[in-house]
Amino acid sequence: MDVGAPELLVILVVVLVLFGGAQLPRLARSIGEAQREFRRSSTDSSAASTDGRASAPPLDAEAPRPS
Repeated sequence: MDVGAPELLVILVVVLVLFGGAQLPRLARSIGEAQREFRRSSTDSSAASTDGRASAPPLDAEAPRPS
């Protein structure tokens, strides 16, 4: 399913109507910051898994009970 120029134009018009012209720069900035944070955390987690650091136990592992 390819998104062509007409579809992108419709999406842009809908976004412009929903958020308004003044909100678009702030919206684009917050999307960019979220994307950078996601990339940073994904590269950090992949680096942690390849450099031999201890990882968290599996979610289905039973936690030790305090005495």
